[in-house]
Amino acid sequence: MRMMTSRKANAHILYDAQTAPQTGQSALVPEHFTGSWWRSHGAVTGQAPGRGESLFVRAGEQAWVLRHYRRGGLVARVSAEHYVWTGPERNRAFQECRLLATLFDRGLPVPRPIGACVWRSGLVYQAALITQCIDGARPLASLVQAPDAASRQEALLTRCGRMIRRFHDEGLDHVDLNARNILIDDQNMPWLIDLDRCRLRAPGRWQSGNLARLERSLEKFAPGQAETLMAPINHGYQSS
Repeated sequence: MRMMTSRKANAHILYDAQTAPQTGQSALVPEHFTGSWWRSHGAVTGQAPGRGESLFVRAGEQAWVLRHYRRGGLVARVSAEHYVWTGPERNRAFQECRLLATLFDRGLPVPRPIGACVWRSGLVYQAALITQCIDGARPLASLVQAPDAASRQEALLTRCGRMIRRFHDEGLDHVDLNARNILIDDQNMPWLIDLDRCRLRAPGRWQSGNLARLERSLEKFAPGQAETLMAPINHGYQSS
């Protein structure tokens, strides 16, 4: 990928130069990172559930996902959308975008990053990220809620374990590995999304911590079934 940066007024943009022309312009501009721009062009095709505004949009022949960064938990009561500015390359959007580009170039199943934008206002900033849409994607969380999910989805769960092991072998610590951040495409293959605050690091206890977090997530979406669901995931992980 050929990542480039640009600046317009208080907005800093990081983008993939190969995909920007899908918008009809030579480079992404701050307006492309707002829902209002896509709505005004009749290009919004749907909206994803979750915290904040995540829109599915049509850019030329491609389908993209626009996600605005929003805080969760108690800190959101103070400021849901603002983060402390520490420099144009140290913001969460740029870091996630560059990490996605690195993993995508290594052939790992992450959505292709299109670009990131941050709007600075004094000591704080707001941010948004655009990635390519994964065809037919469904969250793993929606596939494990049936009582017999483990037996019906054993092959898929095994593939999920192998996928997680591939990322771990590359050093990815996914700090929010849960059943909603594993997407299953229309070919029944797993992908990993939402790499906000994730990083590459040396092997360590964080690997088992990732898997433990996933198990807690499965217990939330399929109460009483997490241990059974994790069995094929662990098998795939350990056999890779």
